[in-house]
Amino acid sequence: MSVDTDEIVAALGVIVGARHVLVGEDVSSRWDGYPPVSPVDAACIVRPADTSQVSAVLSWCNDNGVSVVPHGGRTGLSGGARARASDVVISLERMRAIGAPDKAAGTIVVEGGAIIQAAQDAALAQGMIFPVDFGARGTATVGGAIATNAGGNSVLRYGMTRDNVLGLEAVLADGTVIDAMNTLIKNNTGYDVKQLFIGSEGTLGIVTRAVLRLQPQVSATATAFLGLDSFDQALSLLSHARSMAAGALSSFEVMWPSFVGAVESVGRNSSPLEGRHRFYVLIEVGCADAEQVLQDLIEDAWQQGILADAAIAQSLAQAESFWALRDDIEALMHALSPAFAYDVSLPQGRMDQYVVELEAALSERWPEARAAVFGHMGDGNLHIVVSTGSADDHALVDALVYAPLAQWGGSISAEHGIGQDKRAWLAISRSPAEIALMRQTKHMLDPRGTLNPGKVLPCP
Repeated sequence: MSVDTDEIVAALGVIVGARHVLVGEDVSSRWDGYPPVSPVDAACIVRPADTSQVSAVLSWCNDNGVSVVPHGGRTGLSGGARARASDVVISLERMRAIGAPDKAAGTIVVEGGAIIQAAQDAALAQGMIFPVDFGARGTATVGGAIATNAGGNSVLRYGMTRDNVLGLEAVLADGTVIDAMNTLIKNNTGYDVKQLFIGSEGTLGIVTRAVLRLQPQVSATATAFLGLDSFDQALSLLSHARSMAAGALSSFEVMWPSFVGAVESVGRNSSPLEGRHRFYVLIEVGCADAEQVLQDLIEDAWQQGILADAAIAQSLAQAESFWALRDDIEALMHALSPAFAYDVSLPQGRMDQYVVELEAALSERWPEARAAVFGHMGDGNLHIVVSTGSADDHALVDALVYAPLAQWGGSISAEHGIGQDKRAWLAISRSPAEIALMRQTKHMLDPRGTLNPGKVLPCP
């Protein structure tokens, strides 16, 4: 069945209102992912006002053979929001309602289009926190974070998005609304349906509402920027910090000098340490006596010889400046442009050798290549940004980054999903039986392949 664009726009305009069906430059002026290099290419962008309109839009598209691509904040790195000229993009930007936090239950109900930072601010106003946090917090949506099972800076203490969602509402490809808005921590009543949609990247359903789990705001935090002389020191320091800070350790971010140098070259942020080091660590502790805990941790690490230099933030502004360096991905991408960004995970003890071998392979193939490495070491996640000088080398770099992960026991995606760009490499991280089960699940929930086609699963 083939439906022309005018018919699509007219039919969907009846459902959501004509002014909420965008076409032409209102579509192409948006980017379809990060970095922002490719404009959205779609028949139209539909902006429903509520779940009933999402249901009606999906029902019509499913009945008429029109594919639908969900859009959140479009900050993903894997092509998960990429559309085709014949696709309808559905954006929940009109569905950003955030309810009042329930302090007793430690929950908050939000719509799928709510911005992560807005949810965080609403929780903070009541002395609570929504702990899922990452650099794109001001743009990324709750629905997008759920769809990709986003991680970020606090996974070490609070877990991934999956660990912070108690319930959700999702709309299937045929318009069926699944109400799984559970508010209970303990609810052992059969299959946990919400887990089907968390991390499914919009291929099984569109998340329209969610019950997020909140945590008490920590009474104090302490932050330090550390310099280390070897990766062995980083491993020892992580073990030491886990032991001394116990459950108070919220972040342990490692940065290679390639990352720090690239960010500093733009001139917005710089290391607070005077000398240069083989590795840098941004560490944060949150508890009533955070400053003392961090001070004792650093002093003990110094005595053990697992620390070369340290700067402890003396104010909130200084702590924010430490994080500004770590979070300045815009500067990093500018410094290395054209660049390819990767998001992998592997056991901490194998990170250094993996990076050493990757850098050697890149240099052998492209002598002028640059690679900046950083990540959430505490939970085994590395981000790698590679520049060969040519935007045409993406597939070749993919092979150098992903193929070795099989022997290292790693994953091709730690927190940004598979999308379109990593489908060919899924077998590195998932067994044939797992992939077969994924296909069966997709066919069961979306037999016509309406939702986000060409994402996650490799071509048969």
